[in-house]
Amino acid sequence: MKYCAFLRGVNVKGTNMKMADVCQVFKDAGVTDVTSVLASGNIVFSSDQAAEQLKQLLEESMSAYFSYEAFLFIRSADEVGFLKANIPFETDADFHVYAFIGAEGVEKILMDEFRNATQAPGEKAEIVNAVFYWRVPKGNTLDSSFGKVLGKKNLKDKMTSRNINTFEKILKKLG
Repeated sequence: MKYCAFLRGVNVKGTNMKMADVCQVFKDAGVTDVTSVLASGNIVFSSDQAAEQLKQLLEESMSAYFSYEAFLFIRSADEVGFLKANIPFETDADFHVYAFIGAEGVEKILMDEFRNATQAPGEKAEIVNAVFYWRVPKGNTLDSSFGKVLGKKNLKDKMTSRNINTFEKILKKLG
């Protein structure tokens, strides 16, 4: 089965990794057809193992090799396609749209945090079939009230996010 692993916290805040090294760690862990998409920690690969087993194996392998506490979230090719196909917001050149990949139930935590945050004009959030989507004005992602919530330590093992444009690139690699 084809999968994509979405790594959390790669190439930010001092956690720097070359994607070639990350791909090698994945290969050494026994998965095949390994390739990276962008430098933000998106690894496409094949395996006969279940996603839950792969998550544990790959987190342990990444943690050991890079000497940090690795968190990653694995989705099948179909699940990545679903993420892209169900974006609830229209394309608008003035906004970024993100989808959040994470542990079961994290979308509710994120929606609660979003509702408690101050929103910029046009900033929105929606949950579609247990996936949290966020639309934010360009240039405000990290400075927004909700954007600051995303760095909370209590969320680091629960989710990661990607701009919707990243999903298009991943889907091309997944075939």
